[in-house]
Amino acid sequence: MAETPPRADPTVTTAEIGGQDGLRVCVLGSGSTGNATWVASASTAVLIDAGLSGRRIRQRLEGIGAALDHVHGICVSHEHKDHVGSLRILHRRHGIPVYANAGTAEALARYPEWAQLSWNLFTTGQPFVIGDLTIKPFSVPHDAYDPVGFVVEHAGIRAGIVTDMGMATSLIREQLRACQLIVMESNHDEHLLQDCARPWSLKQRIRGRQGHLSNQAAADLLRDIAGPTVRQVWLAHLSADCNCPDLAVTSAQAALQACGQSHIQVAPTYADRASPVWHHTVTAQ
Repeated sequence: MAETPPRADPTVTTAEIGGQDGLRVCVLGSGSTGNATWVASASTAVLIDAGLSGRRIRQRLEGIGAALDHVHGICVSHEHKDHVGSLRILHRRHGIPVYANAGTAEALARYPEWAQLSWNLFTTGQPFVIGDLTIKPFSVPHDAYDPVGFVVEHAGIRAGIVTDMGMATSLIREQLRACQLIVMESNHDEHLLQDCARPWSLKQRIRGRQGHLSNQAAADLLRDIAGPTVRQVWLAHLSADCNCPDLAVTSAQAALQACGQSHIQVAPTYADRASPVWHHTVTAQ
């Protein structure tokens, strides 16, 4: 199937505040079929997860003027296949280093496809460095061995990325409220989930404290962390049959409006195409 080219989204703005350097972020795709986010400074680029096929990651990078050969590392949030689907190919065929905590690496080592990966291990809660990017992994509640979200920082600019979480913890709030860009889960609408044809056990898993965040829970999280630092929110991991972009965005915008933070831009991400590139530049001294 041919790739759908990235489309301009008028709700997404580029933050230009002086200087030449900065941080760029593009959600290459997000959903149950695959998740991958590109984060880059002028000299270093990483992927947060690699759940899309290698071909699609390459195509979508080329669509934003980036290149797979210029990716310096893949940081894995957890072991579910929609986050690691092309990890082995990208590591073996393209030589891209892979980073995970011990729990995620051990979980993937149980499967032949990922058993021979050469891991760079990080410790949850402890920042590590790839090039000129500082990456801080933080614990999130999800039904995996040791799942994490990430804050990626360059020159004081921070992007927080947490696409799978069953509930918003105080730690998640603390990490995200210091970010200019937030990529966060808004998985399902409660009513659509209730009425869908999925098995009851799956619905309970999704609703659980280690499952996925609903639109309302995502809106509540945004209301708690909104402030002058946050500029842009991208809603991620939207369910194809239990959500729709308009519902997710409307819920988030209503929460921000109610707390007087309507300056924060909100937009959905998609499984079948990349987001626009968010670019925040370093403040001129």
